[in-house]
Amino acid sequence: MPRARRKWETCARDYHQVVGATTLDQGVQQFLDHLKVERELSRATLQAYGADLAVFTHFAAARSVTAVNQVRGIDILDHLVGLTKDALSARSQARHLIALRQFFKFLKAERLCEVNPTEDVDLPRFGRRLPVFLTIDEVDRLLAAPDRNTSRGARDGAMLETLYATGLRVSELVRLRLPDVNFQAGYLLAFGKGKKERLVPVGEVALASMLHYVESVRATFLRGRGAARAGDSMFLTRLGRPMTRQGFWKLLCGYVVAAGINKAISPHKLRHSFATHLVERGADLRAVQAMLGHADIGTTEIYTHLSRGHLRSVYDKFHPRA
Repeated sequence: MPRARRKWETCARDYHQVVGATTLDQGVQQFLDHLKVERELSRATLQAYGADLAVFTHFAAARSVTAVNQVRGIDILDHLVGLTKDALSARSQARHLIALRQFFKFLKAERLCEVNPTEDVDLPRFGRRLPVFLTIDEVDRLLAAPDRNTSRGARDGAMLETLYATGLRVSELVRLRLPDVNFQAGYLLAFGKGKKERLVPVGEVALASMLHYVESVRATFLRGRGAARAGDSMFLTRLGRPMTRQGFWKLLCGYVVAAGINKAISPHKLRHSFATHLVERGADLRAVQAMLGHADIGTTEIYTHLSRGHLRSVYDKFHPRA
């Protein structure tokens, strides 16, 4: 047998041994490490990927599929069918499949598996749900709910004003630092998914609320036990620590009740309200995309459906033969 052929067969045998030895759990850990170190995804995104892949590895283990090279397309399909039986929505099923696609794409690129079993599996179809958003009146009531004469109310008012004025994600809001806000130019620097930077304009009302908080209130929170951890974080808790997503969510829920708003409101609903109100008033969709930090214009286009609904209501109300 020629030496070159023997060498090739030896390499192929070693390769198959390595592939066969890689378990699903090991592959998932390498994939998550890749997302964290090389792609620098947020902790929340890593947790979402990890949770979806953990569900699949548990499903695979139940049918004695433990190695990455043992997974077949039928396993992926059966997993999605199982999710359907568990009453998981088509949107959540699609998220699971996207996680598996990225996972096996990574394994194949790293030569840890020979084939990508998700290649011939289609995404489940689902309709696009229009986002829930606040009316202008509801926004006004929400922003008026904090007592600006107190330290906590001034901070909370500044956070609510900033969120509605900029359309930031809540993770971007709580990560905001003092140097990120240019009060003279009226812009702030946001760090989005994958640590992508973008400049977002800030309205005068929100700027004034933030400036009052920074100059007159923020120092009062630095007297707490967590002051050493504050650094240059913009928004702090009463203990002097940087505000968290969970902490902001809780205070938002309190103000929603105080404002008498009968909707399930999350920080993301303020982001939807920001975009919806801009589009309804004729804002350019590309500009809204840039402010929201959407990588794909298709994600932003959902707000055009809301705008059309608004136009229809205006037409029905004012046209003499509507």
